[in-house]
Amino acid sequence: MSVQGQPLPQSDVRLFSGQSNPALAASLAENLGIRLEVTHVSRFSNDNLFVQLGASVRGRAVYIVQSLIPPVSDHLVELLMMLDIAKSAAAREIHAVIPYFSYARSDKKDAPRISITARLVADLLKTAGATHIMTMTLHSPQVHGFFSIPADPLTARGLFSDYFRARRYSAADTVVVSPDMGSAKSSVRFADMLGLGVATANKTRIDDRRVQYSGLIGRQVSGFRRAIIHDDEIATGGTIVELARLLLDHGLEEVSVVCTHGVFLRGALERLEAVPEIKEIVTTDTVPQNVRPDSKLVVLSTAPIFAGAIRQNYFRRSIGELFDFGDRDQPEE
Repeated sequence: MSVQGQPLPQSDVRLFSGQSNPALAASLAENLGIRLEVTHVSRFSNDNLFVQLGASVRGRAVYIVQSLIPPVSDHLVELLMMLDIAKSAAAREIHAVIPYFSYARSDKKDAPRISITARLVADLLKTAGATHIMTMTLHSPQVHGFFSIPADPLTARGLFSDYFRARRYSAADTVVVSPDMGSAKSSVRFADMLGLGVATANKTRIDDRRVQYSGLIGRQVSGFRRAIIHDDEIATGGTIVELARLLLDHGLEEVSVVCTHGVFLRGALERLEAVPEIKEIVTTDTVPQNVRPDSKLVVLSTAPIFAGAIRQNYFRRSIGELFDFGDRDQPEE
């Protein structure tokens, strides 16, 4: 029997939000049919955080929503404190709902004497009291293996495919483009849902803001008029701007940009919107967005996805049931 749409029992479930993404948390509460409980956050004179959960959690299932957006360290500490509070107050189970897990970019030791911070943060979340992690589209899929407690990386691929399916783009004139080999598998799945082909670029990162492309991208996109650049995350926008220029140099006329996490730092959104051939930038609300009336930015809500996963989790149903896209792959990207 399907549990989708079934409200959660308010007496047994508590939903709290940190300060990073209260709008998404409020939408999530509405989708679940429960209250978003109050969280009291302030600072002492010495700048230490003070956090208090505004409702009893004893013996209950607790869900805490917090995206790791700037200031990342403040939001991480706030989340750890909320988890610790729930553990100390005898919550039955404690779910950390982290729509944007920014430390997923720190997934390997690629220089001497550095931290694999994604693993460190995974350990901290468990130590603080989390019994389960729920997130959206990890930048590096291997980060899933860093968690020693159950973790569910969800996907916004269905949201994006529904949005673009309404455009009725043809495989004869539109191609999905992956910015690098690491994103290729996810881009292939997205393209398959739309019945489109895929091109994969060969990217070399020079520094945090600059990239260089090489390879056979020109042959892959020859004859197409439109490209949909599909990525998991946009921070400074350097990768996407450089790739868009490369595509235009090879004869394409317009570009749509899709990313799950629109971080948009250092004027990235303005830089993308300044390219006339970029017609729209489609992202989700895992990172809060302020959309100007004249903006090319389109924001899709992930609240129904998280609500569906929370409902499946609460009623002890498989989360994989939510992501049957015509194959039996796991939902992770």
